Amino acid sequence: MIDAKKIVPDTSVLIAGTLSELISKGKLQKTRIIIPMTVIDELQAQASRHMDIGFRGLDEIKKIRESGEKAGVKIDFVGQRPTMEEINLARKGRIDALIRDVAKKEHAMLVTGDYVQALVAEAENVDVEYVPKEKITRMDIEKFFTKDTQSVHMKTGVRPLAKKGKPGKVELVTIRPNRCTEKEIKGIIEQVMSKTRIDPNSFIEISKQGAIVIQMGDYRISITKPPFSDALELTAVRPVYKAKLSDYRLHKDLERNVVSRSSGVLIAGPPGSGKSTFAASLADYLVDHDKVVKTFEQPRDLQVGPDVTQYAPLEGDWEKTAELLLLVRPDYTIFDEIRRTRDFRVFGDMRLAGVGMVGVVHSTGPVAAIQRFVGRLELGVIPHVIDTVIYINAGRIEKVFSISLTVKVPHGMKSDDLTRPVVEVRDFATKELEYEIYTFGEENVVIPVKASAVKESGTEKLAKESLYNKLRRFDPSMRIEFAGSDRITLKVRNDVIPKIIGRKGQRIEQIEKEIGMKINVEPKEGSLKGDIDWGWEETGANFYLLVNQKLSGKSVDVYEGDSFLFSAIAGRNGKIKVRKNSEQGQMALQAYLSKGLRVLV
Repeated sequence: MIDAKKIVPDTSVLIAGTLSELISKGKLQKTRIIIPMTVIDELQAQASRHMDIGFRGLDEIKKIRESGEKAGVKIDFVGQRPTMEEINLARKGRIDALIRDVAKKEHAMLVTGDYVQALVAEAENVDVEYVPKEKITRMDIEKFFTKDTQSVHMKTGVRPLAKKGKPGKVELVTIRPNRCTEKEIKGIIEQVMSKTRIDPNSFIEISKQGAIVIQMGDYRISITKPPFSDALELTAVRPVYKAKLSDYRLHKDLERNVVSRSSGVLIAGPPGSGKSTFAASLADYLVDHDKVVKTFEQPRDLQVGPDVTQYAPLEGDWEKTAELLLLVRPDYTIFDEIRRTRDFRVFGDMRLAGVGMVGVVHSTGPVAAIQRFVGRLELGVIPHVIDTVIYINAGRIEKVFSISLTVKVPHGMKSDDLTRPVVEVRDFATKELEYEIYTFGEENVVIPVKASAVKESGTEKLAKESLYNKLRRFDPSMRIEFAGSDRITLKVRNDVIPKIIGRKGQRIEQIEKEIGMKINVEPKEGSLKGDIDWGWEETGANFYLLVNQKLSGKSVDVYEGDSFLFSAIAGRNGKIKVRKNSEQGQMALQAYLSKGLRVLV
């Protein structure tokens, strides 16, 4: 009970709702409450920044005015509004000093829930009443949790739901038949906020307009309200299972690698698969092996021991946290939930600086986790940032990949001219190559190379797509068939064959170089052309098919019996030059010797 005729509350008391609670209990009567204008401006500024504490403080003043009339409690607003300089100095205690000045001038009792403010007031000989918020022993939200409850979901007008079980065996159940009311959820929210203000193990991790995320001990509580959500909603999540690294039966070579040298480890999996649980067990394992371990988290909900320091983004920026962390010199940093492009870059910068990094990402598969780095980091840098990918599903390790960089001809290509940097993705245990990542044209591509991965190899599929994109303007209904691992048969309309081949075969030769395969161009329908007379002439490395001079500049088709060989443009004087050692030359020569060569126009 506060026994004073005049009191001056500071922002901490108003935000906590202490005075309206005392009035309702009859412990504050016939009192003049003097509220400094600096307090009003501070609460307004917080509300304008969509901070929940600003709204609660202003709402408290409204409650005092409404409930105080019967108790003889009056409210007065006094003092000057703070200057811009004073507002900027609020974090350094300037606003608190102005509030104490009002209490001195009005000969009133200062009421505060801030212990530091109370000590300073006593030092300045200001009459002060320190009113700490009563400690809440058990939260109402906790009654919905059983030993195996992972999360509780409450929404106005909806029955409360709970997810129960361990990763891989989770069941969504209805807690009770009665639907949640807005009053019930608001009561729980008020409890949570009250405990957050006084509990050193509770933090407001995210505060936005219509949304707030609180880490309260083991509980991560997300609150959303209109207009962000269509109704008031509260979700509370907590871990139900703490594992040791030995429970996962991790490959011994991987355990040794992580301890003996700094590594770049990526822990991937779908939401709720147990990624964070595995990351926490890995952190404890590293600490047990004399490693200094820190974490990047928002919210900070990894269940790690006291030896692991958990960092949030400094001033909302992971880059600033990384700058600080490099001065701390950890052996390993666990980055829980890499989401945005800047997160990937911060992870990469720290790894390249020599810090061992463990990243946690959402992904539908182990390769998809690697693909999330492609485009965000240079392709050749990725193996230096992440060398191991551990895919978690249903609480167990489903796949482990090792990643390395080499220079070679990609799988499925033959020409040495196609040598390029290739990121190899191998099964960690068997060392079998399963995927290759490289630049194809202007695109970074991920190609499966394991025979069982796909019926049609990734290289073939990519070559088909590239060839179709280059030539579809000539014949959108073209047919592309593989005649071997490095040979394509392209069947198109007769009239577009010369355009595809190009002058002196330049266009088709250029395309062959780009996709790394030989291309045979054939008509997709039976020829309507007729046979013409032709001659044969050999000179050194070439031979010539001789046709009527009137056909100069026109396309002719060369067949062996009914089988199409190639199309060519007749040159000057009706000569068609063919190199003997070329593929077309070999086929034409064989057809000539077997007396099956035909020329059609």
